[in-house]
Amino acid sequence: MTIDKSWTQIRKRSNSAVFWQGLQSFLQMAKPHVNDRGFIRCPCNKCINNVQHQLEVLETHIHRFGLMSDYNEWIYHGENVNAASSSNVPQPNSGVHDRDEMFEVLEDIISNDAEVDQLGSQSSNVQYDDLFTALNSELYPGVSSFSSLNFLVKLMHLKVMNKSFDELLKLLKLAFPKMDLVESYYEAKKLMTKMGLGYQSIHVCKNDCALFWNENSTSETCPVCSESRWKMQAGRRTGKNVPHKVLRYFPLAPRLKRLFATSKTAKLMRWHRAGKSTDDNVMQHPVDGRAWKDFDRKHPVFADDVRNVGWVWLPTVSTRSTI
Repeated sequence: MTIDKSWTQIRKRSNSAVFWQGLQSFLQMAKPHVNDRGFIRCPCNKCINNVQHQLEVLETHIHRFGLMSDYNEWIYHGENVNAASSSNVPQPNSGVHDRDEMFEVLEDIISNDAEVDQLGSQSSNVQYDDLFTALNSELYPGVSSFSSLNFLVKLMHLKVMNKSFDELLKLLKLAFPKMDLVESYYEAKKLMTKMGLGYQSIHVCKNDCALFWNENSTSETCPVCSESRWKMQAGRRTGKNVPHKVLRYFPLAPRLKRLFATSKTAKLMRWHRAGKSTDDNVMQHPVDGRAWKDFDRKHPVFADDVRNVGWVWLPTVSTRSTI
């Protein structure tokens, strides 16, 4: 017997008796095929047979969003059940996100809420609209392994789990397979070092007496208190030398050079000369302060070059640097 499906093409569904009668016939046909919890795949344009609901929710969804236009054989709802393997019927999770596990996650969430809300009212499903939009949105054109929702959930998971930079790189490589990225934080740090943005690790005495630097760089014990440079376990050094404390020294000169390497930041670095206040009673930059002016008077050669910048630490003490 041919099933009348013409009602699915009606666009003005709210006041259509024909659509309502067709929807009721569809629900009656689907009723014997719900699972043991009363759930069945929802063929609305939001769920696209990827999420299961109770029949009351199906009624609300189909009436609100319409039935999938390419769901021509209702194999999950009673029509020609033996033809489930037909290649002409769209299968769940087919299309853009055919490997997106968020379909199952969202299905579990909605199914659990549907058990609480037996009425399946329209208002109870509005909260999922944004989730479905993100789930059915491509992360970027042509991607098939990630939806926007999937990628966002994985990013949030990294934040909650306090994962390392390496884990973030792995996620980016997975989401953007054609992206040319380093494989680890170690490789990224090596690359940044070549830009002059690295740092030097200097071991420090456990009691902050001295740095293991310059003439003390090879010492095994502190030259002041004789405390061991390395962490001990039961009075013995561990297999790998691990210092008690590490000072990370960021060389200043390479960073200043980088700031002057581009026109935008170079302009900002010279602002202390161009941005001087014309009103002696107004201070809009440390250059307008007494300490800066006093330094300039004492060191006119240094002050004459606008590229020489300074930092005023205390009202009477200033430190200036040149490149």
